[in-house]
Amino acid sequence: MMNVNLTIDAQLTVQLIKAYLQELVKTQQSDGILLGLSGGIDSSVLLSIAVRAVGKDRVHASFLYDRDSEKESEKKALIMANWLDIGLDIFDISPAMKKKNIYDPLIMKLIPYSPLFNRLIQHSYRFINGEVPFKTSLKIGSNVGNGSWIKSLMYNFTIRHIDRGFAERHIYRRELLNTKATQENLILIGAANRSEFEVGWFVKDGVDDLPIQPMTGLYKTQVWQLASYLKLPDEIQNQLASPDMMFGITDEFGIGHNYRKLDVILDMMEREKTDEEMVNHGICKADIEDVRELMLYSEWKRNSLHETPPVQGGVNGNVRSSNMNSS
Repeated sequence: MMNVNLTIDAQLTVQLIKAYLQELVKTQQSDGILLGLSGGIDSSVLLSIAVRAVGKDRVHASFLYDRDSEKESEKKALIMANWLDIGLDIFDISPAMKKKNIYDPLIMKLIPYSPLFNRLIQHSYRFINGEVPFKTSLKIGSNVGNGSWIKSLMYNFTIRHIDRGFAERHIYRRELLNTKATQENLILIGAANRSEFEVGWFVKDGVDDLPIQPMTGLYKTQVWQLASYLKLPDEIQNQLASPDMMFGITDEFGIGHNYRKLDVILDMMEREKTDEEMVNHGICKADIEDVRELMLYSEWKRNSLHETPPVQGGVNGNVRSSNMNSS
């Protein structure tokens, strides 16, 4: 694969995000910053920068879990809170989700028990239908439809319920955080990154679709660079990214691409490289086409209003290393 240099100036990046958050708090006359902490690397990086920006006493973190949350997520969230010496509000949203009947379908009764079973569902769907369930969900959201009757049957019996549960959790988390932010005069920020934003790996109107998302200009691999620069705990840096959707399902498994490959493809597309040029640098044509389709089918998700992020890790971004144009 092409040795695309996605390196950013981590020190400058942290400084710019810090200044951005400081200015937000000042201009909005806020009492501080609120962030939903999942225990994942994105929210952990942003939380760490927020503490550096306005001080630990003005940063508030909430861990909102439910029945199907990864068991290790709370542990990781506590690791970060303790490492930064801040409080962590922990709240179970399972009763609210139960009232919304998201646990009622048969498939939802089965997924808490076996990561192997959950991966088998996803593998089987991809084998039978030729695409990951996530892609089908994007097509349905963009009114393209979900194809054959077999795909429709399989989707409606399994993935539809999983998607609904995933969306309801993230939308409800946003509602709770918005309420807390309003009541306590806090600025609510989100930790979405550019890789996931570009392909639609987030819930529309959910906690990763907030108006203020300081890191949506950074690829996932660049967020990892910040985690290393900030010297986050090893348990945080070395974890596999998870959407907290089903036990055993990682982000990369759900998207259908690992982040390093995805970021290279997105970067080369921004450079307006042809498919032939990308293939000549070792990228599979099927992967190129699939990423392009994910971007196309997820356009409907990106029409919410968002503040311009303070840092951009793209080709002409303000934090990209000087050797970014190497090819």
